[in-house]
Amino acid sequence: MSVLAWAQERIEPVPFGDFETWTVRYIKESAILGGQTKALYMIAETDTVYSNKPFTPSWASPWGSGNAHARAFGIDKVSVSVTPVKRGNGWCCCMTSRLEAVKAAGMNLKVVATGSIYTGRLTDPVGMQHSSDPNSAIDMGMPFTQKPKELMLDYKATIQADQPIVFANACAKVKTIGGHDEGQIVVLLQHRWEENGHVYAYRVGTGTEHISASTNGWVNDHRVPIRYGDITKAPGYQPWEALITNRWQTRNSKRKMVRIEEVGWRADLAPTHMIIQIAAGCQKPFTGCPGNVIWCDNIRLVY
Repeated sequence: MSVLAWAQERIEPVPFGDFETWTVRYIKESAILGGQTKALYMIAETDTVYSNKPFTPSWASPWGSGNAHARAFGIDKVSVSVTPVKRGNGWCCCMTSRLEAVKAAGMNLKVVATGSIYTGRLTDPVGMQHSSDPNSAIDMGMPFTQKPKELMLDYKATIQADQPIVFANACAKVKTIGGHDEGQIVVLLQHRWEENGHVYAYRVGTGTEHISASTNGWVNDHRVPIRYGDITKAPGYQPWEALITNRWQTRNSKRKMVRIEEVGWRADLAPTHMIIQIAAGCQKPFTGCPGNVIWCDNIRLVY
């Protein structure tokens, strides 16, 4: 019977989740930051763009990343924490937590940037209005109506278990918080609707996993189970799986960015959106452990 059940599985790739195609944007940073031209990678159709102008992707890729073109007071800055890396005869995605140093106006400023990918769209360029909450620049999630049983992927990890978590948000000093950071894999299925400009959601399905230790090479065909309905009383329930009311945003029917307000659990509803997020850390923005690295490849859904 177990062999029969295995044979009946259906495995479908998430679009562009094989990381074989990327767009490279070449953006010139402002002279006050050194004026270097930097490569900013995007998970999308193969292309090359030379421009500092606002950029709107037109392809079918659902993926955004922690890579960002920021502009504040007319100053252009590029942050890159996600890159393509060779794997065999193809490519994979590499996410790195970095402590970036920027010299501006005679000051040495430092920022923690955690490498991550997610289903969603990042505002371009990211502006000052997003500086206190980078998540407010992301239209999070992709349209999705199915009910898979698992998320499947290949991954490997380097986790700095003996290094403390630090905080730096363009300040001169780095604050040591302590503890240790972990990589994370998240898949959430939501049933969303809009009322009076607000976007509400029921949580339909939940799958999460923290990567707490380095791996010995690649872990292939790794599965993250998706549990349906209210999981707060289920074995293994974790605080980070709770309903979300103020973390992520989306654009409403007026194209305004608003909070996604999860109001309850409903296994009986069909999803309208899916959020997948894979990251080299699990902390708040500007917080993490520099040196953590997660590689991933071949993201699929199992039915």
